[in-house]
Amino acid sequence: MQSALRIETKVLPGNKIEINLPDNTLSTSVGQTVEVIVLLPEQPLLVRQNILEWIEQARSRGTLRSAEEINRNLQAERDSWDN
Repeated sequence: MQSALRIETKVLPGNKIEINLPDNTLSTSVGQTVEVIVLLPEQPLLVRQNILEWIEQARSRGTLRSAEEINRNLQAERDSWDN
């Protein structure tokens, strides 16, 4: 008969997990191969978007600036450093 445990753990730095089996786990399992199934939290589906569609949407919202406008803003920022 196959047995199973359900254990929750936290993801450690470096995307590592550590699993500690309960003390009442059979000692005959030491050295045995076990199967670990990791269920990740559900993530919202990311909608893939064509880059041209993305650019068009950004333009329609007015969030894209021209190169000249960006250069003006950069120059104004640089000029403010001298004051």
